[in-house]
Amino acid sequence: MTSSADLAALLGREPRGPYEVVLKDPDGAPLVIRNGPVLEDGTPMPTRYWLVGKRARLAIDRLEAAGGVGAAETAVDAGELERAHQRYAAERDCAVPADWDGPRPSGGVGGTRRGVKCLHAHYAWFLVGGDDPVGRWVAQQLSAAGAPPGPACG
Repeated sequence: MTSSADLAALLGREPRGPYEVVLKDPDGAPLVIRNGPVLEDGTPMPTRYWLVGKRARLAIDRLEAAGGVGAAETAVDAGELERAHQRYAAERDCAVPADWDGPRPSGGVGGTRRGVKCLHAHYAWFLVGGDDPVGRWVAQQLSAAGAPPGPACG
């Protein structure tokens, strides 16, 4: 089991809301967490899946620094990406408690409504089975660079 102190060490801060480790790397360390749709203070949390594995984050940091966000947006079909945002939002919205009357999270992957905001968020969702064309593209780029495309890069 992963403690909040373990997760805080990976995040660089204390977790601000409910979460669950949904994917671990081969060493058993957290790789992806699933956030609750609302933080403990009632703030909406649009990012459902969060990549927390150190090596995976670093690999994607490098990809983003090399222009990966723009490259991904150019490489994937805009309609397919839009449908992915809709699926992500629908999944997250289903997790909002039925009796919740406060502000709700919005947007799709990473909280954006269109395009690509964060390769980390797309890749995290892809790793846990999300049908995400950007996550798939990221996995291909990591593989081409010699980094394992899945949990082994956590």
